[in-house]
Order: sequence, then C-alpha cells, then structure tokens
Amino acid sequence: MEDPYSQDVKRVLDILFQTYPSHPMHEAFQHNPFHMLIAVVLSQRATDARTIPVAQHLFTFADTPLKIIQLPIVKLEEILHPIGFYQHKALALKKLSQQLIERFDGKVPSTEEELLSLPQVGRKTANIMLTMFFNTPQIAVDVHVHRITNRIGWIQTQKPEETEQQLTAIIPNDKVNRVNEVLVRHGQEICRPIRPKCSICPINTYCKKVGVETSR
Repeated sequence: MEDPYSQDVKRVLDILFQTYPSHPMHEAFQHNPFHMLIAVVLSQRATDARTIPVAQHLFTFADTPLKIIQLPIVKLEEILHPIGFYQHKALALKKLSQQLIERFDGKVPSTEEELLSLPQVGRKTANIMLTMFFNTPQIAVDVHVHRITNRIGWIQTQKPEETEQQLTAIIPNDKVNRVNEVLVRHGQEICRPIRPKCSICPINTYCKKVGVETSR
C-alpha cells in the first residue's frame, strides 16, 4: 500500500500544477537556453516581473554571448538599471558570456559540473537549466522552495543543500521538473514569508502551519 504521506505530496503538487499552469519566466525564455540562463542570473535579488521585460529589452540589443561582450558596458548598465545591482550584473554578464565563448563555443553547457563552473551560476540556476533544456530533472531550491516545503511540513532543513536532498527523496520523478516553477509562483502570490494568504491557499488543508505570520 502506498504511503499516505507520499500520496499527500502528490496531491499537493497536482493542486499546484492546476493552480499555476505556467510560469512567466519559463514561458518567456523556454526556447533559448542562453536567454534563460541570462534571465535567471538577472533575476537574482529581483522579481520575475521586473526581470522579464529588462531581459527582453536586453536581447533586442544583444542576444548572444558575443553581442553581450561587444555591447559597451555603459549601455549594458543602462539597460539593466531598472532591476538594481545593475553595475554588478553588467560585469557578471560580461564574464559569463566570455566564459561561454572561450570554453563552450558560445553555447550553454549541458552538465551540472560545467554549469556550476560558470560565474554567477549556483545550484539553483544549474538545476533550472538541466531540467528545462537538457532532460536532467533536478529540484532547483530557492528561498520559496526552501520556505514552503519546510512550512507545510514536508521537510525540516536549514540549508538549501539539505532541502534539495530531502525533496529529491520524496517527490516523484515525473513531477520533479515543475516543482520549482509552481512553488516560486505560490511563494510570490500566496505563501509569502510574512502574512501568507492562508485563507485562500489552495493547499491549506495539507499545511502544518496554516495561519503563520512569519517564516521560520
């Protein structure tokens, strides 16, 4: 007989998949791994709503690693200005694009080890790329995934690495590829760090901390 806990995990994910059938970032850049990589890097410490139009604007000027390298730094900073930390991110895109050209012939690499060797690419970014473009489903753990899965009681972890390991053990393989996108949407719209909207949460009957005011 199937573990009731495992059944609850599946039910929660099915509800979230129905609630959030798509993710704006994924929809915008799902056909181009380089564009997605750049967008995810730009989204660090910025919302998707702010990142998407900035990234799309950037790609009208420079849509390949070579063009980003050739784009004057002043112009690149001007384009990135709306998302904050624009000077740091402009330099990061230059370094990332340079590495892609020098080491990978301008293409986004397809292995975890190669992705993690790139500047500004951590496990979350690498896992998103592996899942979306290289048929290697991984659970990308960001603040939303870490917070929500601890809050609803699936796991009890302190570090993202622990979260990824424990979630990998309980989430069915056929659902792994969308875990990050639906939990990010849920964290942005409903299950916020402070004053989560528990009364309208579609999975509140499965949550161990309905009504909490702040995250742990």
